[in-house]
Amino acid sequence: MLRPWTINLAERVGIARDAPLYMQIAHALIHEIQRGRLLPGAFLPSSRELASILGVNRKTIVVAYEELIAQGWLATSATRGTIVSTSLPEAQEPLPSVNRLPDRTGVAAPEYPFLAPPDRPLAVPSGSWMKLDEGVPDGRLFPADLLARAYRVAAQNASRENRLHYRDPRGTPKLRKSIADMLRSQRGLMVTEENICITRGSQMAIFLAARILIKPGDAVLVERLTYEPAVAAFRACGAVIVPVNLDEDGVDVVDVERQCRAHRVRAIFVTPHHQFPTTVSMRPERRLRLLDLARQFAFAVIEDDYDHEFHFGSQPLLPMASYAPARTIYVGSLSKLLVPALRLGYIAAPREVIETLAYQVSLSDGMGNTLTEDAAAELIETGEVRRHVRKTAQIYAARRDAFAHSLRQEMGGLVDFEVPEGGLAFWLRFRDIAALDRLEARAPSVGLSFASSHSFAAAPDAERGLRIGFASLTEEEAREGLRVLHECATS
Repeated sequence: MLRPWTINLAERVGIARDAPLYMQIAHALIHEIQRGRLLPGAFLPSSRELASILGVNRKTIVVAYEELIAQGWLATSATRGTIVSTSLPEAQEPLPSVNRLPDRTGVAAPEYPFLAPPDRPLAVPSGSWMKLDEGVPDGRLFPADLLARAYRVAAQNASRENRLHYRDPRGTPKLRKSIADMLRSQRGLMVTEENICITRGSQMAIFLAARILIKPGDAVLVERLTYEPAVAAFRACGAVIVPVNLDEDGVDVVDVERQCRAHRVRAIFVTPHHQFPTTVSMRPERRLRLLDLARQFAFAVIEDDYDHEFHFGSQPLLPMASYAPARTIYVGSLSKLLVPALRLGYIAAPREVIETLAYQVSLSDGMGNTLTEDAAAELIETGEVRRHVRKTAQIYAARRDAFAHSLRQEMGGLVDFEVPEGGLAFWLRFRDIAALDRLEARAPSVGLSFASSHSFAAAPDAERGLRIGFASLTEEEAREGLRVLHECATS
């Protein structure tokens, strides 16, 4: 005789439509057990009967029952059938969210502690927005057919040479050698491929540097206005962030020495070529003094040279790593040279440091991306990167001048700025902070996205301003963006 069955599972099955049907049924039964409607020892219908009730294949019910028996929610009672287990898993605790059925409005919230992200929103929100970036190249300018051809050559070579498997976490030898050759010939760094580690963009490189340098409680110096993701990486590794002063000649080395005497400093993060976000270049005498302080107080200089090639005036200064390689960790990016979507960065450092970095890469990534790295090496070796840089440098120089003209027309009464000698962005200083407040408050309502003025501040009393990139925008796009900026600031 069939046992009475009064519980309606049909109303629960089908809510999580992305899950397999047997899992939906299993979750629905767990839900009924936790609600107390199915008590320990209670008999369930046979698989055939429940399949008939729900209108599903009997095998689906068999698999659901087997899953719940394995988890300890159900048990078999010899030949008498399937019962609710008398020893339920975590009987007095809510079911972990991995086993919870989502409600009709979305996925259930986690019931375990985890590290939440900061309150600041993402720089690139979802949906349709007009994005004013902080200085990235225009990916539309790189010929897609060249990129596709480089990938094709990389794939063919890797297959022929049996390199389509797990390899060196430092990156492919071909790209490491290409980058080492480029750094020697163009930036004065006396390095070989043994001094190079490939990363997924410069941000990963900064985080890896933080991982090997910093213990909780160590101090990291950053300029009062700086690159927020770098600060976040240092904090994630337990660093105490110590802001140092900044002026039109770069970092204030007198303040650096003062902070070194007050704190246990393990590193300083700087962008000396084009300071982020203000675009100023660190003067040679300050570079030398900073390196002397690094030797004296035994800290590392993390030199982020994120846009070395884009300089429109005189010849750029050589990186600090070119004349003090033992005191620096040099971070660079191929994303700025090619297209940001490639996500290729690198670190140049002493060989012992590279080996340590490679171990850190192996913990989170295992290895790099063989095909992307070899494709980039192909573009470097064939001269396509150099040709692309020469072509885009002229385009970006024209866009910089046009952007400055549009700034004077649209924002001339609101901001002060200097036309940068290099880099891909302007630093805008607002004469009236109230106008900046209005702009930032209204921008989301008109679909305008840009980095918050607060995002650049490493100290609460740091100067506020906006860093607005010009390279990724055509002249018409830039004018429209500045027009909307002006409307937000003045309405």
